[in-house]
Amino acid sequence: MSTLRDALSELPDAVFADLLESETAYLLVLDLPGVTAETADLRVEKGRLVVEARRDKHLPSEFDYVREERPLFLDAELPLPPDAVGDDAEATMERGVLEVRLPKRAAAPERTIPITAGDDSEEASSAHRTQTGDDGA
Repeated sequence: MSTLRDALSELPDAVFADLLESETAYLLVLDLPGVTAETADLRVEKGRLVVEARRDKHLPSEFDYVREERPLFLDAELPLPPDAVGDDAEATMERGVLEVRLPKRAAAPERTIPITAGDDSEEASSAHRTQTGDDGA
């Protein structure tokens, strides 16, 4: 998880990110002012969470930029923690806040593993019956 924390610290200053963890999931919260669900793309590729987002701006035609504080586009690849399950991830976007819930891989439950006899045992058993004169009848 430290690689994900490091990647979050390298995001642009205009993007605030929080990372939370429970026993069953990670919750990544990204503040993306001006971004909507329609202008964002989120996917998992090769163990990384890929976030692409753009801010739509509707400017009055009589105005030009003198200064712009926040970038128009975010393109980030964030490494997933090794126990995160990207296939079952869920995301919501509300008022420029993207929340991504990444479930953790469940630990395999404890169980007894049955052991079956291989072909060697059948041959050995047959040879034993022949030697002892026990043909199974």
